[in-house]
Amino acid sequence: MQQNVSLHLLPALTEPAALADSTIVVVDVLRATTTITAALAAGAARIVPCLDIEAVRRRAKESSGPVLLGGERRGVRIDGFDLGNSPGEYRPEVVQGKTILFTTTNGTRALNICHQATRVFLAGFVNLQAIVAQIIGTSPLHILCAGTDGEISQEDTLLAGALIDLLSSRTPHPLCCNDQARIAQCAWRSLPKTLATEQLETILRLGAGGQNLLQLGLENDIHFCAQLDRYETVPSLNQKTGAITSG
Repeated sequence: MQQNVSLHLLPALTEPAALADSTIVVVDVLRATTTITAALAAGAARIVPCLDIEAVRRRAKESSGPVLLGGERRGVRIDGFDLGNSPGEYRPEVVQGKTILFTTTNGTRALNICHQATRVFLAGFVNLQAIVAQIIGTSPLHILCAGTDGEISQEDTLLAGALIDLLSSRTPHPLCCNDQARIAQCAWRSLPKTLATEQLETILRLGAGGQNLLQLGLENDIHFCAQLDRYETVPSLNQKTGAITSG
């Protein structure tokens, strides 16, 4: 059976209805999907993505148990929040067993248009192989990139290309892809076949998202996000509860 794969390089390039009754992989390499993966790998019980800051604060007041507030605006930790959007902040001693209410500039906005999907996974370079193992043969499959400030991002496009290229190599039939998917796959294939973390980090530094982090003094975040297959964690959004857990 042929696998249908559609890539959307920005949320603005699709509609929620086009994603209905499908499996979606949401990509925000720098940094939301990487950070969420790191938090769950560190033992966080669940991540609750929220569209805006007010929703986080409202949910925190309504919560029956202790929660942590995490996220950023314009790359910087939100005033009064416990955590920002740096994956290295989400260590076991901080997040173990905790619920984290989470909002970011780009990533949680991308998640917000996935409410009609059947399944939603979150991918970074840090869990690339684990995500591919989860979605082999799944059809229709949509890959949704968060982008950076409403623009297509280099790092999200490359990760989407890596996902598509790995799927292509592991399925018996050629994938049925849209043009955005083919463009991303070509971009990924233009890189060295044996890509080291240091090489990928250098590439991620060049994009707008990487430049933003460098200007904020967050170069360590780029290094973290460039680590290939650090985790086997597969974050999955439960549509009924609105929470992301390790699927």
